[in-house]
Amino acid sequence: MSFQNYWLFVPACFAINMAFGPNNVLSLSNGARDGMRYSILAAFGRLLAFAVMIAISGFGLGALLIASETLFTVLKFAGAAYLVWLGIKLFRSAPIELARSADNADNAKASLELPADKLRRLAKQEFLVAAGNPKAILVFTAFFPQFVDRSAYTTSFVVLGATFLLFELIAIAIYAAIGTRLGTLTNAGGRFRWFNRASGSLMIGFGLLLAFLRRPAS
Repeated sequence: MSFQNYWLFVPACFAINMAFGPNNVLSLSNGARDGMRYSILAAFGRLLAFAVMIAISGFGLGALLIASETLFTVLKFAGAAYLVWLGIKLFRSAPIELARSADNADNAKASLELPADKLRRLAKQEFLVAAGNPKAILVFTAFFPQFVDRSAYTTSFVVLGATFLLFELIAIAIYAAIGTRLGTLTNAGGRFRWFNRASGSLMIGFGLLLAFLRRPAS
């Protein structure tokens, strides 16, 4: 892969990472509810899913998935159903009081403690949302090959994949920080209820859009 092609890849890749999609809504919501650190750690479930998808695409199996109408349809509707279910759950969730009182050292310390079961649950949500979205497979099977050096296929695909994951982590941190700030502003119960409803509605909308996603022509 030439240096020139790589620097064409970089801004386009970062734009994809920063796109306002279902996983970034999760980072936003988790940041608002549990803080930036929690949101970033949970999002490693997403990074794992993307790493697996990049490997699958690198071995050429992603193209096989896109070519199979049955597999694509099953993945599409399973992902759409999960997003809608998650959106409804978020929409109906009760408002919570965020423990970020500056004058309460015990609460501040407790907020940094990450219960393993809850962190695993949120990381699993991130993983399933990413893995259930065939649009991600489209990115790795249609976008990546435009920048792959055929004479150094493995090396260039690894570099592209590592760059994508790095930019995804940056996007996660940005959305988590925004969510944390929004959580501070909506700390009152009634206002946070509306934040939950807005996030849930967006997630439901993404699920419905995904259900209408068409399989690319083979």
